[in-house]
Amino acid sequence: MRPYSLDLRTRVAAACQEPGARKVAVARRFGVSRSFVKDLLRQQAATGSLAPKPATGGRARYLDAAAQAWLVAYVGQHADATLAELNQAWQAQGGRPVGQTCLWQALHEQHLRRKKKPPRH
Repeated sequence: MRPYSLDLRTRVAAACQEPGARKVAVARRFGVSRSFVKDLLRQQAATGSLAPKPATGGRARYLDAAAQAWLVAYVGQHADATLAELNQAWQAQGGRPVGQTCLWQALHEQHLRRKKKPPRH
């Protein structure tokens, strides 16, 4: 999800400075949540800036590069394995318990990486 633009943030903050302005009315006027308005004003008071905070990078990966390499190698040897069978094999070899969706996403990501590589001539 992308942060709101600096232009919108500036207009919301300016609207809050108008005499008699209420946060709920400003939020409704600009189509944002009341908590966004409250947080924006708190950020402006604390830092003097309305700019969005930098992205945090998201959640840590469940499967590291070694785990993905094992999955790819296993699927290379057992191409007809279902996700349930792959999950059983993964946990049997000592992998941490993960959902089938996690395994699918790791394999799909690997597939997309291979697709992006330019062909060798």
